[in-house]
Amino acid sequence: MSRRSRRLAAALAMATAMTVSACGGGGGSDDGVTLSLLSWDGEEVMAPVLEAFEEAHPNIHVEASYSPPVAEYIQALQTRVLSGTAPDVFLIAAENKTNLINGEHVLDLAGEDFLANVPEFNQQTYGADGAVYGLSLSSWGGGVMYNEDLLAQVGADAPPETWDEFLDLCGELKDAGITPYLEAVDGMPTVLAAFLGAYDASIDHTMDDQIFGGEATFEEHWTPLLEQYQRLYDEGLVTSDTVGLTGDQVQSEFANGRVAMMIAGPWNVPPLREAAPDLNFQMVPVPAVDGGEPYLAGAASPGYAINPDSENIQAAKTFLSFLASPEGVEVMQEANGAITVTTDFEPSLDEALAPVVEDVRAGNVYLPQIAWQRAEDVLNVEAVAQIQRMVQGEISPREVARALDDKLASS
Repeated sequence: MSRRSRRLAAALAMATAMTVSACGGGGGSDDGVTLSLLSWDGEEVMAPVLEAFEEAHPNIHVEASYSPPVAEYIQALQTRVLSGTAPDVFLIAAENKTNLINGEHVLDLAGEDFLANVPEFNQQTYGADGAVYGLSLSSWGGGVMYNEDLLAQVGADAPPETWDEFLDLCGELKDAGITPYLEAVDGMPTVLAAFLGAYDASIDHTMDDQIFGGEATFEEHWTPLLEQYQRLYDEGLVTSDTVGLTGDQVQSEFANGRVAMMIAGPWNVPPLREAAPDLNFQMVPVPAVDGGEPYLAGAASPGYAINPDSENIQAAKTFLSFLASPEGVEVMQEANGAITVTTDFEPSLDEALAPVVEDVRAGNVYLPQIAWQRAEDVLNVEAVAQIQRMVQGEISPREVARALDDKLASS
C-alpha cells in the first residue's frame, strides 16, 4: 500500500472523530451537507483533493466551481460576494485580501487547530490585528526557468547571477537563432517584482511603508527598476508583440524546446515533466540588478477562507481541517507540485526547484500586491495596464510609476 493509500485509509478510520473534533462553532451538524467551493485551481488539481475529502467525510459533499486566476477569479468572487451568493469556502489572495477583510466577508480562523502547523509567515499574510482569515498551506517563488541544453549551445554552463549577465546571455542566444526569453505580461511581471523585493530588502523592508505613508512615491522607488526591466524590450531581446502571450503559451514554447528561458513557478513543473519528460531544466531566482542579490517574486499561497454568513461553518472547518492534515496536503501537493510549508508534512519536490526551496520556505519572497497596504486591487489593475503600455513603447517607465502615484492618490 502506498504512503498516500495508507494515509487515506487512516483518514477514513478517523473520519467521524475528525468531524466532531475539528468543527467548533456555528452552523449546526455537518451531516448531509453540501459545501460550496470557489477555486482558482482547476478541476485537474482539485478533483483528487475533493475525492479524498469526500472519501474521508462521506456526509459532506463539496460542490466546486472554478475561475482561473487572477483577475477573472477576483471578479467572479467579488460578484458573488456583492450579490449575497458567496460560496461557503473560497480563496483569499493578494489582490483581494484588503477588500474581503475590511468588508467582513471572511471568518476569523485564529485559534483553530488546523493552523497549528502553519508558519506565522503564511498566517500573517492573510491576517490582521491578531486575526487570521485564510488557511495558506504553501508558499511560492517565481523565478527564471532555463533549458540547460539550449544554454549549453552558447557555452553557458550555469544561469547568470546578475541582470547584465542575463541580458548578455539573451543576446548570445538570439544571435545563435534561439529565442532567449519569454514572459507573459498579463499580470505583475515576475522580474519586476523580484527586483522590487531585492531593493526592499536592501532598505530594511521600508519601501512600501514609505510609499503608503506619504514619505516617498512609486516614481522615486520604482522608476529605476522599471527602467532595468524595460531593457529587455529596448535592447530588442524580447519583442513587444509578446505582450499578448498567456502563461500557458509560454510554457508550451518552453516544453517544446523553442525558448531557452521563461518565468516560472512551482506549478509549471508537473505539466512540464508530463509534456517533456526528457527536458533538462532548472529554476533559479531572478538575477541581481544594480549590485543587489538574486531574488524571488512570491508570497504565501492564497488561503482558504470561510464565508462568515455560511450556514455550513462546521462543515467548512472540517474541510479546512482535512486540507491542513498530512493526508490533505499530500494529495494537493501531488496534484500541483507546490512548495508546502506545514511542519507535519515533508513534500517530495522536483529537483528542478532545489535552488529556490530554502528561500521560499523562509519567506524570502516579495509580491507588490501583498505588500501594498491599501487599494491593492485597483493598483494591480493599473500597474499591469501601464506596464503593458510600456513594453509596447507607448509610455516610459517613469510614466508607469507616476500613474501608480496618481491611482494611489485617488483611491
